[in-house]
Amino acid sequence: MYDEDDRLPDWLTVCRENIPELPNAMVLSGGAARTRPALFAALAGALALPAHLGSTWDALADVLRDRLDAGPLTLLIIDAGELLVDEPAGQHALLLAVFGDLATGAPHPFRVVLHGASSADR
Repeated sequence: MYDEDDRLPDWLTVCRENIPELPNAMVLSGGAARTRPALFAALAGALALPAHLGSTWDALADVLRDRLDAGPLTLLIIDAGELLVDEPAGQHALLLAVFGDLATGAPHPFRVVLHGASSADR
């Protein structure tokens, strides 16, 4: 899905080598988020999201939007090649669409760094 020649949106960074130093970034493991429920649980734990998070992309967008009302957010997802691999095709793209919508409409900066993703990933 990601090729070094592709132009990525400003809010998204893909890196394959060293894990970047990002002070104040919330770190998630793609290996611990191979399914949508696991991803939601990981995000809820890392970001102290409300218990009523729900299990839909819209619900995730709502709670992340509320979180972004409080200030900027950077997510560093290590082993990003594992992210949502146990879900049906298209779920990874839906997640990125949710993140993209948030990044373009949030009152504070939202940035996502995918470490370990390759051009063969989705």
